[in-house]
Amino acid sequence: MPLDHVVRMETKDTPTVEMSLEMLSEAVGKASEDLRAVRATLDLARGDITSRNTSMSREIVKDAERAIDRLRQADDCLRDVLKDLSQRD
Repeated sequence: MPLDHVVRMETKDTPTVEMSLEMLSEAVGKASEDLRAVRATLDLARGDITSRNTSMSREIVKDAERAIDRLRQADDCLRDVLKDLSQRD
């Protein structure tokens, strides 16, 4: 197989900047819908727990902290993308 064929195959499979931004935009759109739904569920659960003085597993605390950490990481990554976009020529 000629070398130029291998290079063409690699660039064909490598996403372009436009493709990457399109995929990111779609992921952010889906995530924003999911996050709104989760927030509504969390607010209902908090109200229910408060009004009924319900006991819950401490596992929720660990999972909530992990979710917060990952959301912060996602926020940092998105901030980096926006910074990179602002520095374009």
